[in-house]
Amino acid sequence: MLQNTGKLAGCTLFITGASRGIGKAIALKAARDGANIVIAAKTAEPHPKLPGTIYTAAQEVEAAGGKALPCVVDIRDEQQIGDAVQKAVDAFGGIDILVNNASAISLTGTLETHMKKVDLMLGINLRGTYLTSKLVIPHLLKSRNPHILNLSPPLNLNPVWFKNHTAYTMAKYGMSMCVLGMAEEFRGQIAVNALWPRTAIQTAAMDMLGGEGVSKQCRKADIIADAAYAILSRPKDYTGHFLVDEEFLREQGVKDFDQYAVQPGHPLLPDFFLDETPESLVEKMEQHGATPAFKPPSSSSATPTSGGPVETTFDVIKGVINEDVVKSTQGIYQFDLSGEHTGVWFLDLKTGSGSVGQGEPPTKADVVMKMDSSDFSKMFSGKLKPTMAFMSGKLKIKGDMTLAIKLEKLMNRMNKAKL
Repeated sequence: MLQNTGKLAGCTLFITGASRGIGKAIALKAARDGANIVIAAKTAEPHPKLPGTIYTAAQEVEAAGGKALPCVVDIRDEQQIGDAVQKAVDAFGGIDILVNNASAISLTGTLETHMKKVDLMLGINLRGTYLTSKLVIPHLLKSRNPHILNLSPPLNLNPVWFKNHTAYTMAKYGMSMCVLGMAEEFRGQIAVNALWPRTAIQTAAMDMLGGEGVSKQCRKADIIADAAYAILSRPKDYTGHFLVDEEFLREQGVKDFDQYAVQPGHPLLPDFFLDETPESLVEKMEQHGATPAFKPPSSSSATPTSGGPVETTFDVIKGVINEDVVKSTQGIYQFDLSGEHTGVWFLDLKTGSGSVGQGEPPTKADVVMKMDSSDFSKMFSGKLKPTMAFMSGKLKIKGDMTLAIKLEKLMNRMNKAKL
């Protein structure tokens, strides 16, 4: 890991979303220098699925050698941000560094993204970053070495990063546009930079979304914390940069990146927005076990292909479903498959003892899943989690998302049946 140098000793960092994950990792890294950390996040009470609150994070910060100020903050609320900023100034005499880390994500297409979710992403990612920066900047201007660091990607206008999740990309790029504009607006006064991971980062949220086994494809949040620490240790004339953790740390002399891997030696899942060309990214992602959402469809007939692995899979499904599975699932699935074994199939886990068949279900499906037929086979053989398939763009879902998660129980039964 990158060694602490003491350069952040006595500095006050205002970090949004610092109760867990990347935000907390950055907080703990700075705390080892003896920094003051304002933990600005919503989680005051324990989350049923995600560990950590602003208070447990504060305890960890103080155990690491820093001083902590936990503040309940929804960054969409101007009053809550303003109150937290004033508490920070009252407690520590000012603010030296702002880390805009809080973010919301939904990797869904235009028709599948409810406006409530659009408003959430724009409200937290774009508006929240802009608003928090606006309220903290007057205090940063009084600091000797002020910084703003946004956890956001380089501005890559390749359409492949928009076509499958336009709303999320707009919201995330909004954070990056804040860097572009504010770096120039406050050049010579405040350093404003962006930081983005080369690979997926293991967090509690990633574990929950990706399912069992996803962590081995990730790096630890320590790599982001080390890169952030190095950026925030630079003088304020180091500004306007869109930095990628691995590349930046290589420039700092770091050579051993296995130290950041959850499982050293295992292929890593690349993060979004960093393609050099779509073709090279497709190849890299496939080597790492992911199917990019923008991969051109296989040139095959639109006529459903009988037989093959898809029919074999449904034969096995038929053998493991029963009334208990139906009772615990209560969903009708439709699978629109492309690729080598194009076709439409259904799985009724809502009626009687369940049924499967080719074509659309007799009654309207609760959830429609669109994917390549090869990914369908991988998913039902236990090689691919539905949630991970969805996150990586392999799977498009229309309907009840919870039913997609319930499908994993059926897959476990199939694996026991040695598909």
